[in-house]
Amino acid sequence: MLRLVLPKGSLEQATLDLFEAADLPVVRGSSVDYRATVSDPRIDEVRILRPQEIPRYVAEGVFDLGITGRDWIEETASEVITLGELHYSKATARPVNIVVAVPESSPIERAEDLPQGVRVSSEYPDLTRRYFDKLGIAADIRLSYGATEAKVPDIVDCIVDLTETGRALRAAGLKVIATILTSHTELVANPVSFQDPVKHHAMAQLLTLLEGTLEARGKVLVKLNVAEANLAGVIELLPAMKSPTVSRLFGESGFALETVVPKAVINTLIPELSDAGASDIIELPLAKIVH
Repeated sequence: MLRLVLPKGSLEQATLDLFEAADLPVVRGSSVDYRATVSDPRIDEVRILRPQEIPRYVAEGVFDLGITGRDWIEETASEVITLGELHYSKATARPVNIVVAVPESSPIERAEDLPQGVRVSSEYPDLTRRYFDKLGIAADIRLSYGATEAKVPDIVDCIVDLTETGRALRAAGLKVIATILTSHTELVANPVSFQDPVKHHAMAQLLTLLEGTLEARGKVLVKLNVAEANLAGVIELLPAMKSPTVSRLFGESGFALETVVPKAVINTLIPELSDAGASDIIELPLAKIVH
């Protein structure tokens, strides 16, 4: 039914891990195979291509559905339908930023103060050109094929580059003077395919699985029993998503509780619950959370 394209390169492994966790494992002959399969009735074909190309191919209808970054959607000015942001990237769950950076020693603190004719290196030439045009700066924009930060200051005056943590820029002796774009990974659809009721429904179901998997990351299910006298104190300790589920135990004057909590707090939460009178505490992993 759906022709799906996934990103190769820096997002590749994180994307494959996400699909595996969502019970949509991507199978291919080798790590360099550009064709793959997903054993799911909603997915007929899978390709793995560079994220730079994905927005155009989806917009043109070569694929119904794809995963790429907002940065490449903007760079290519592709007309696609964004189904939702998928909050993951190659290193963290934070978004990445397209920034303007100059040498740390430069007196310039704002992009607006860059001079006419400024030499700029970027892997995003069209996005960069539109940005400087909006500022009224005639920039000499040069396409970069990588290692963009290494070109300052000998080859260019500044760069427009993607950063997730900022470590590479700081290591290169650069400082950020403007953020052009904040980019998330997105699930995008071809506009014509999106209008097809059957494909639209399948897209929505796949998005539910992917978002539910991401929502469950870093969270666990906690179940416990507690006497009625200690119920209020135990509930007060629980950092519930909404409110804990509370059920009366059969034949006893006590209650069973369950709720979802961040995995990061579980090592202190369980002893606190025990101290507050909880018993039979169970911690369970979560695969998906669908609201």
